[in-house]
Amino acid sequence: TNCLAPMAKALNDLAPIESGIMCTIHAYTGDQMILDGPQRKGDLRRSRAGAVNIVPNSTGAAKAIGLVIPELNGKLIGAAQRIPTPTGSTTILNAVCSKAVTVAEINAAMKAAATESYGYNEDEIVSSDIIGMRFGSLFDATQTMVCALPDGKTQVQVVSWYDNENSYVSQMVRTIKYFAELV
Repeated sequence: TNCLAPMAKALNDLAPIESGIMCTIHAYTGDQMILDGPQRKGDLRRSRAGAVNIVPNSTGAAKAIGLVIPELNGKLIGAAQRIPTPTGSTTILNAVCSKAVTVAEINAAMKAAATESYGYNEDEIVSSDIIGMRFGSLFDATQTMVCALPDGKTQVQVVSWYDNENSYVSQMVRTIKYFAELV
């Protein structure tokens, strides 16, 4: 959700999202097996060795987005693919937007939305390039795609990167600082 929310909000503000499918391509996690073997919760896919397999998985990010951005409640569904890399993940959002929009317009909106926690990138990076990154989400302008649909709508793909360890911790530190300033 930390990665998806700022990207989805910027897109929705530019061209309202009617529906979408998100997928996080996620580094393997500590609850995955090192070697094939029984998994604590009996999940057969997660019982496979995380460092050598692509493991389809679920994610709560698409459902949680409605809590963060109420106008997107019920409009997104999602899944995850755990991949054999220790850190460095992406979130891909494919959405149908209610109006015509171009790659340049989307990228400009994402750049304008950039903050301390939401970055904008035009370099051709890979997962190891974002290790240690402090953005909760780093938009990748090189991966934006659009396809015109009937009735003036647009199919859009946007992508953001995140370090599944450091990005989350950095977001938590920002949140703690924010609440500390309130008292």
